[in-house]
Amino acid sequence: MSAPSWRDMIEAATAKGMLAKEFFVVFTEPTGDLEAVQKARAEHLEYQVAIEQKGIMFAAGPFSNEAGDSWGGEGMIIIRAESIDAATAIAEADPMHSSGARRFRIRPWLMNEGGFNLRVTFSDGKQRFS
Repeated sequence: MSAPSWRDMIEAATAKGMLAKEFFVVFTEPTGDLEAVQKARAEHLEYQVAIEQKGIMFAAGPFSNEAGDSWGGEGMIIIRAESIDAATAIAEADPMHSSGARRFRIRPWLMNEGGFNLRVTFSDGKQRFS
């Protein structure tokens, strides 16, 4: 039995009434020592905020090591794009990647299941989600 095509996966999820929203996940890791990552960090975060405000970024953040006690410079960015080529261009423009401090790989991802709760309180302007 051969594996289903990506398009078949999207169509099957849609037919079942699932969200079937395609995103692109950028897995990013240091190319060397963390000094280069730290040097590019401010520009990287500025870029991240800019693509977030444009509605391109869905979510992003660092990965811990397996023990959950340190950070080795790895992270993940989930972006909205029309194609893998467009997602690649977005990732290449990130100063963390264009500086050579990190390399990346991209995988299409289909969000089908899940959810979250959001609570906003007006009196203190705070939001909480779970």
